[in-house]
Amino acid sequence: MSIQRPSPQSSTAFDAHEPVIGSHPLLTDARVPQFGETREWNLNGVIRRPARLYAAAWTLVFSQELAEPSWNLLARELSMIMLNPRHPAVTAAGLSLKPTPANPSTVISELSHLRRLARWAEANGLPPELASWQDNDLRRLVSDLREQLSGNSVRHYIGTLKMLHQYGPALTGEGLRTDPWAGKSAREASQTPVAAAVSTPAIPPEQWFPLIRAAWTYVHTFAPDILRAHQRYQELVGNATKITGDQDARLTTWLADPANPIPVHAGPHDAGQNRGDVNWSLLTLMLGWDHSCVATIFGRNRTTGRQRIARVEDAVSGGHRTTTGVIDDLALIQRGDGTSTPWHRGLAPRAIGLERRMLRNACYVLVVGLSMMRDSEIHEIAPGSIVEYYGTPAIKSTKGKHDPDLPIKHWWITAPVAEAVVVAERLSERHDRLFPPMVRKSADVSRSHQMLEAFAAHVNTTGAGTGLQEIPPGKTRPHMFRRTMAMLTDQFPGSEIALGIQLKHIASRALANRSTQGYANADNSWAEHLESAIEAARFRRVEDLYRAHKAGEPIGYGPGAERMTQAFSGIQQTVQARGGDTIVERAMLRNARLSIRFGVLNHCVMDENNPVGAACLENAVVPEGHKGPLQDRCRPDRCANSVIGPEHTPIWASERQTLLTLIDTPGLSACRKAVLQRELGDVDAVIRKTHTDKEQE
Repeated sequence: MSIQRPSPQSSTAFDAHEPVIGSHPLLTDARVPQFGETREWNLNGVIRRPARLYAAAWTLVFSQELAEPSWNLLARELSMIMLNPRHPAVTAAGLSLKPTPANPSTVISELSHLRRLARWAEANGLPPELASWQDNDLRRLVSDLREQLSGNSVRHYIGTLKMLHQYGPALTGEGLRTDPWAGKSAREASQTPVAAAVSTPAIPPEQWFPLIRAAWTYVHTFAPDILRAHQRYQELVGNATKITGDQDARLTTWLADPANPIPVHAGPHDAGQNRGDVNWSLLTLMLGWDHSCVATIFGRNRTTGRQRIARVEDAVSGGHRTTTGVIDDLALIQRGDGTSTPWHRGLAPRAIGLERRMLRNACYVLVVGLSMMRDSEIHEIAPGSIVEYYGTPAIKSTKGKHDPDLPIKHWWITAPVAEAVVVAERLSERHDRLFPPMVRKSADVSRSHQMLEAFAAHVNTTGAGTGLQEIPPGKTRPHMFRRTMAMLTDQFPGSEIALGIQLKHIASRALANRSTQGYANADNSWAEHLESAIEAARFRRVEDLYRAHKAGEPIGYGPGAERMTQAFSGIQQTVQARGGDTIVERAMLRNARLSIRFGVLNHCVMDENNPVGAACLENAVVPEGHKGPLQDRCRPDRCANSVIGPEHTPIWASERQTLLTLIDTPGLSACRKAVLQRELGDVDAVIRKTHTDKEQE
């Protein structure tokens, strides 16, 4: 006896035979679902699906919790409005929505919210008709959600409830009659503060460095061997034939030439075979027959097969050359004991398939790790996407987030990323996808997190042979790479706008927005490395000053510059007296531990352990635990620790000219003019330092 499904309810706004897609560009030969289809709307082949999404993720499902007629109609009408915000029935209901249609993924997310609402309503004895719900019911719902979900998730649910109220005039059941949070945004209603930093964690340095190094080693060192082995294997397969009747003669000819190798298994990890066992399948292929003929040629249940096996095994015992793969001469790696060995035990057909997948994964690691592209943008990369963009190598791809028009954007790249893309192009067998699945040809897309996890696991499993450093366990996801690289890049001066451009966060005002700042926030796990990087950058600047001093160029003006000059002269004289070289100079510079902080208007050489003459500390309340100068109280005009460098003098001269212009402004008040005169005096005091030092020179 079959259970009869409840009849679907009719909509007052949409016709059952009406296509559900009217605002998106349609694909060729698209079969558009109709509004009256109550189980699902399959949008595959209807509108363009992002490369990173599976076919199942492009289907709106209205079954299970949404099978009840009232919930089913509400789900379909909500989806219809979101997909067609300027539908005549929507505008006729008095709704003025943004013209941009919602992405199907967004609609699917809203349907998941409806399913949870339906389950909650059933558990709490509420009817499926939302018009019957009261404000107290909605507040009770949100209270229950707070106990189960994060603040951001609750915010999204409140957004759904507000939408059900807003869309009420176009819904058959009129939606929610009231909005308990009228006048408040979903964020305010959920009491979710605006995060100062992106919640995505950075990848810890102990995980980041070995992962990136392993990926680069695969792409730069191992890739030529893997690609060459695959090409050779494809040649063997392409030249293979079925049984031709000359098996014994061909085997005799092969064994007669010492240059022809006999393939053997590399060891216990090679398909469960023992080291030195003949690889009969590969030998069959090398002899020119299809590997499916191995049972006929080297079958142990045939007399002729056993005879051929004996001949081959006798040749191996007699010292005939053997090989563990389709090619020899693999790249060598240096061992800890000073010896060099091949990085792989033997690229046989099974190993080639595995290593090609790992090489593809390594290419993905480098692209996602060093380009700051989103995972969705990486999966949109097609072969031939490396171009020159404003004189710099870049990858072109499709940007989907917040851009319904799917524009082609460019991401500047470095040489390792470019090399990874080139290798990935040679691996890809599709003209439209750089990172397609390599195991199941029928699969929709490659699972990014599985690619990352598989590569790390493979590196750790084969580390004894490849010499690669072990990658510590830990969660890695594409957006974590984007966050980590943004944080590292932010350590360079003036990087915020550049980061905004690369991350595609640039705002219409041509400045990086809040998201860029959040991505660039430092992570505690990187504190030690970032401090080391800053210290290294500071030492490079000190080296530049020392080279300028050696060349007879002024390194700056003022008492602080005089102390730096004396220190440099002492190092130079010591090196000359000892007959030292550049290495000795660098060592002495490091040991000198010169205290200097580089700035835009001046440099500061205050010694934290002996802050004599620091004007910024005079009559100042120093915060507990603070070390170093108080930068907001800096007085370059009278501080003994201030250094006015040659690069600073044009800035001070420009400031003086600006002040003179302001002072001569007609109608300027006396008090304002007095303030400007004091500022001019401070600037003149700084400029006099440079003039005095120049006269002394």
